Amino acid sequence: MNLSRRTLVQAALCAPAFYGSGAARALAAPPAQDMAAFIAAMPKAEYHVHLEGTLEAEMKFALAQRNGLKLPYADVAAMKRSYVYHDLPSFLAIYYDGMNVLLKEQDFYDLAYAYLAKAHSQNVLYAEMFFDPQQHIDRGIPVEAVIGGITRARADAQAKLGIESQLILCFMRDLTADNAMKALDAALPYRDSLVGVGLDSDEKDNPPGKFAAHFAKARAAGLHVTAHCDVNQKDTLDHIREALVDLAVDRIDHGGNILQSPELMAIARKRDVTFTVCPTFSGQIMVAGKPVDVVRGMLDQGLKVTINSDDPAYMGSEYVNEVLVKAQARGNLTKAELVRIERNAFDTAWIAPERRARFQARLGDFAREWGAA
Repeated sequence: MNLSRRTLVQAALCAPAFYGSGAARALAAPPAQDMAAFIAAMPKAEYHVHLEGTLEAEMKFALAQRNGLKLPYADVAAMKRSYVYHDLPSFLAIYYDGMNVLLKEQDFYDLAYAYLAKAHSQNVLYAEMFFDPQQHIDRGIPVEAVIGGITRARADAQAKLGIESQLILCFMRDLTADNAMKALDAALPYRDSLVGVGLDSDEKDNPPGKFAAHFAKARAAGLHVTAHCDVNQKDTLDHIREALVDLAVDRIDHGGNILQSPELMAIARKRDVTFTVCPTFSGQIMVAGKPVDVVRGMLDQGLKVTINSDDPAYMGSEYVNEVLVKAQARGNLTKAELVRIERNAFDTAWIAPERRARFQARLGDFAREWGAA
């Protein structure tokens, strides 16, 4: 990188920033001496982020006031103190309760635009975002209001900020298969606003195969498929096998326990399946009685891994930059490995080849300029 270019980059990195501004986080150290600066400047993609999980406490209060709702908290700080969970079900209880302030199309617009602005501020070029329509439909919110608000936000964010995005409909596995099919049928008229379907929520006694018909119908409509296989859950390896073999998913969200099965890792490598890992919530597992960092383990095993923020509003407001910084330190990731992770991300994007090539070229230029090619 020449001196003038480096000066411009450092100036951008050190500029003031605030939530949703589109500016980068303040970083004072020179890029050559600070891994955080390298991560902040790196072009990124994100695929494992739940839009409802980006609903910050400040926005909850604003939406509650706009919609005439009274929240059971004195202030934002009190609400954040209530985010205490010890397992997946206790987390989901907090997560779903937070959605009750989302009532109108404009609410979904504001939610999606705020996330995309934040992601743009962290140099995310492209995102594929999950949303949970069943939770909203069951509250009486029309699916057109949900998808309509998000779609408008995506268009405005691309026009104003340059960030590109697509939308993944998630089936809630702890609700009935019939409920999920009704949500899919309600959403398919808006097929042009969707790129794929996924599977989330509590997987206990809810294997991926429960939704085989839904995935088949989505594929017939031209949608891609992915599935959560949360870490250290009941029957986790069986669920990974079902997702990989029976449903033949394109991606697995989380999936860290695959490191416990050489057989399943071989299948994943052969099929070139991508794992969208979120190390904030599930960064370590036990393999042969020893703790293993999931990202480091997947890299060492030749699995295609990406790093994502999951539900940042409920996880210390740590978005993808903050997650990458912590993952780098925990896994002792090199700059070349971080570039490899983002190359994986752009490689697995559900987009046309020419768009993928454009993103990969941006990343390649960055890697050469920063000596990480």
